Amino acid sequence: MSTDRATIAGITHHTAHLDGADLHYVSAGSAGTPIVLVHGFPETWWAFHEVIPSLAEEHRVFAVDLRGFGDSSAADVDHDSETAAIDLKQFVEHLGVGPVHLTSQDIAGAAAFRMAATHPDLVRSFTAIEMGLGGFGLEDLADVTRGGSWHIGVMAAPGVPEMLLKGREREFLGDWAFPGMIAVAGAVGPDDIDEFARTYSRADGWHGAAGLYRSMLSEGEALRSLAARRPLAMPVLAVGAGGGPFTLRTVERIAVGRIDSVHLDGVGHYVALEAPTALARAILDFLRDADSA
Repeated sequence: MSTDRATIAGITHHTAHLDGADLHYVSAGSAGTPIVLVHGFPETWWAFHEVIPSLAEEHRVFAVDLRGFGDSSAADVDHDSETAAIDLKQFVEHLGVGPVHLTSQDIAGAAAFRMAATHPDLVRSFTAIEMGLGGFGLEDLADVTRGGSWHIGVMAAPGVPEMLLKGREREFLGDWAFPGMIAVAGAVGPDDIDEFARTYSRADGWHGAAGLYRSMLSEGEALRSLAARRPLAMPVLAVGAGGGPFTLRTVERIAVGRIDSVHLDGVGHYVALEAPTALARAILDFLRDADSA
């Protein structure tokens, strides 16, 4: 497995020095309104590497590694989605490009929603890709007696991810995590697995993900309260695929403004890796309308 950081043509790597953490991110594009891309699990910014070039034709694009992921600072053992939301707020302020089109997927949804709801002045639009929220049904996926996944409990149990997965990162990612939730054969190749495993295998490499999963199981009441007090009023796009209408049903309960919806047939959970062209097209169409509104 290579220890070299993966990259693509046309992007630049940066580090944002924030209060409490250094966040690694990449940028592309030189014109247009800014987009911030936030990965899910078990991913890093690399999840968007095939989407970024298309988006950068019309926008300035920034894809960030959350705290505890990728090449950003390691997370503490008590990391949570509220801390990740503060990081996102500080990151957008660090960019200094004004309000952004915030795009997030999967387990990062709570951090992105917290940030957008509490700092709407920093968010032009909100795109949710295969995203759920604690308090709105996401925690049900931890119930293995009803078809939920065992990995949620493992990730949320203090010390257990390190005990079970340390030294087995590539096997976990390449033999179970991605194959179990993709529908497009070959969408995640050996080089992708190498890049993801490279950073999850570092010291404390699971702390970021573990913190977000623990949050998912405990923050339901807080997120329902936030949605009731500060529902999203900016334009929202829900992108569903393997999860069916779950994402749309979630955003319908946290937003009061315009909601657009796209469903990508034949695509699994990892949309940016499985259908980068279709995802980029959906986002660009949505943002053209959002920017002209």
